[in-house]
Amino acid sequence: MKVVLQAIIGSISIHVIYVVVMMLVGYIKTKNYKPDIESAWDTVATLQNEVEFGSVTPPYFYVLSFLGVSVICGIVILSYEKLMN
Repeated sequence: MKVVLQAIIGSISIHVIYVVVMMLVGYIKTKNYKPDIESAWDTVATLQNEVEFGSVTPPYFYVLSFLGVSVICGIVILSYEKLMN
């Protein structure tokens, strides 16, 4: 039971770190973006006329991701314990 709890905590940690890093990358890219307005006039035909603010990920993807990372963390923890004993 101890290994299962450690694997779940490890999976939660990895997912939280991933989300925080992706938010930081998006923030830094947004903060440092400098549009080139002068050259944008040359490519007016290729500009999009619709905007997508995000995409929808099915909810089961998050469950499968969490379970998969938990299994991997459990395998790593068990392997580490076997190597140390």
